[in-house]
This record gives sequence, C-alpha cells and structure tokens, in this order.
Amino acid sequence: MGQPEEPESGPGTGAGAGSRKRRIGVGMVGYAFMGAAHSQGWRTVGRVFDLPCRPEMAAVCGRDGDAVRAAADRLGWAAAETDWRDLIARDDVDLVDICTPGDSHAEIAVAALAAGKHVLCEKPLANTVEEAEAMAAAAEQARARGQVAMVGFNYRRLPATALARQMVAEGRLGALRHVRVTYLQDWLVDPGFPLTWRLQREVAGSGALGDLGAHIVDLAQHLAGEPLVGVSALTETFVRERPLPAGASSGLSAAGGSGGGLGAVTVDDAALFTGRFASGALASFEATRFATGRKNALRLELNGERGSLAFDLERLNELSFHDHTEPGVTAGFRRILVTEPDHPYLEAWWPPGHGLGYEHSFVHQARDLVTAIATGVAPEPSFADGLQVQRVLAAVEESAAKNAVYTPVVPPATDTDSDSPAPSASSV
Repeated sequence: MGQPEEPESGPGTGAGAGSRKRRIGVGMVGYAFMGAAHSQGWRTVGRVFDLPCRPEMAAVCGRDGDAVRAAADRLGWAAAETDWRDLIARDDVDLVDICTPGDSHAEIAVAALAAGKHVLCEKPLANTVEEAEAMAAAAEQARARGQVAMVGFNYRRLPATALARQMVAEGRLGALRHVRVTYLQDWLVDPGFPLTWRLQREVAGSGALGDLGAHIVDLAQHLAGEPLVGVSALTETFVRERPLPAGASSGLSAAGGSGGGLGAVTVDDAALFTGRFASGALASFEATRFATGRKNALRLELNGERGSLAFDLERLNELSFHDHTEPGVTAGFRRILVTEPDHPYLEAWWPPGHGLGYEHSFVHQARDLVTAIATGVAPEPSFADGLQVQRVLAAVEESAAKNAVYTPVVPPATDTDSDSPAPSASSV
C-alpha cells in the first residue's frame, strides 16, 4: 500500500516546502453529514499540523453514481466509486474511512482490515455487540500486521474535553463520586417528520440511545478513566408511526416531504439511565431527540472529592472548574478559556482567545490517526473501546426491556486490544 514519496509543497505545511513525506491514501465510504465532516478534517489537517505522513483524499464511495461524483467535486476527493469493495481494492487507498449507517460498519471494516487497510469507523462501532466483537477481533489481528483501527468519537478531541481528561488523570478531582451527562436535541418533535433511516432499527441499530447515547457513554468513560459496570434504564418511543419519505434522506433531514402512508418507528426516541463505574462512582445519562428548543446540547459534570469539572458543548471553548481544596471564602466554579497554545491541539491554531468550532474535532481526529499510523502506536478510541460502549448500550436496552432492572455490563472474555506499539506499517 501507499504511494512513493514526493516533495511536499504549498503554504501551511508545517515542515515547509520541499520536504519529503510518506503519503497515506484515504478512501471514504459515505458522503452525507458525517462524510462532509470527515472530509473537512482530511482537507484541513495537513495544512495546519506538521504531520509525519501526508494524507491524500484518494476516493469517496456512494451508491448513486451522479451523486457521489458531485460529492467528490464538492468535498475535495480525487475520484469516486459506487461499490465499497472497489474502493477497498484501490492501490492508492491505504486507509478506509467508514461514514455509513451502522448496518454496514462491520462488513466494510472487517473486509478493509482483511485487505491490509487501516480503518476509521464512525460511532457507534456497530449495531450489535456480536458485530462489534467481530470488528474488535479483526482489528486485533490486524494490529500484528502493523495496521490500526479507530472509532470516530469526535467529542474526545475538543480541546476543552481533552484538557478535562488531563486534569482528571492528574488527580485534580481526586476520587470520582458523580458523573452526569445529557445530550438533548429536538429534530423529531414534529410528528410529521419523515421516517428516515435513523428511525429504523434494521439500519440504525437504535435511536437516541445509539446516536446520542454512544457519544455520552464514551465521553463519560473516557473522562472518568474507567468503565461502566452496570446500568438501570428507561427508554421510550413517543411517536410510533411517521410519514414515509418521498425522496432520499440523510438522517437529520428528508427530501420531498411525505411519500404517502405511514411507517413504524422501530427505535427509541429517548433513553434515560443511571450507571455505576468500576470504582463505585455513580452516573446519570439522558439522551433524547424530543427536548424542545435544544438543537445539539451536550452537557456534562464530574464531581470528585477534590473538585469538579463541567462542560457545555454550546460553549465548547470553555471548561468550568471548582477546586475544593481552596479556602471556602474564595472557592467556587471558575471559567477556563481553553484557547492557550499549550492546551491540547491548540499549538497549531490561532492566538489565545480565538476559539475553535465543531468541525475542528474532525481535524484533530485526522491528526491523531495519521500520527498513530506513522508511529505504530495504538490509536484511541480503539475498536475495543467501541466494543465497550456497545456493551453498555446493550445493557441499557436489556434493562429498559425489564422495566429498569439493574443490569451488569457484560465484561469482555479476553482483552481485545493492547497499549503496546505494533510494528510500524510498511505500507505508508
């Protein structure tokens, strides 16, 4: 795999014009909302960060030939394919980026890994635990060949959440007591909204639980530095039938209004659950697409014996921090503006005080993955991390089906990943 080295040129390349870098050909499957976000990351990363390898946007894949060719032109891909198998087979593709609905994640990822490609897969990793187990096993086998596989939990890669993880790891909160997370949207409030693929279990796997809940489960476990071991849950589907769409849909929108008739909604609209971490810390989670007035409101708070941290996605360049070791007369929550050059990811961006946005998390994701490929170090979150999230989601569904009975998260039978470096990939 891989392309021959050639001189790097153009503005914004950290290593300067004329430097020689190994190239990584990227092939992406899917080009809707997430595909556009990932494309933004791939277009930008090499012009901002000094990377050990040079990513190239080799090809994008979609089923509709005219639409995928238009997407390739719009998003910056050099070529277009209509069959993901053809994309995987391309000699100029070293890394397969999967941005499809969850029902195809396992098939594409396992095939790409078997073909010797590196893989980035959007969250949630799969629609079932069994699929996620197969993907994690394939990724572990590929590690021995120098390949890497990563899940796209992009909210880990906001500077503020990355700083929060550092502070927890440094012991600034002490022993963790509570984690509470909500992820609220309102795009399904209208009962006339069409039955898109995100509302069909056979394609999406689950509803708000998998779409939003996967994000907050991963972020909570990542920031806490430990896994959830049990949950107690309720789920609800508020609108059980919706109009069939007249045109193609992209999940958050549908073209053409109703096509006539109704179809059954087979996923949850909302999920509410409590959980327990391995240390005994308690957690609460709420994920819904029926919170009127909330567009993309992700909020979290961690409380420990020595302090607390809070984050709000609508103020994504900020952290709130309370240091409980300070005297009571001056203690309290204070704002940390996360825009300094020594904050995570910010060494390559703007002067202090100039904030970043949602799209930058995908640039940072691309940077971390390229670096992992070049160094042979296992990237995070790994497919094993994605499997852990899938196990939590499965426990939530099981608990909800049993009227909120406390349900243990099934632990893995064996360790499916390793922190030790794999051999550097010879293919890039």
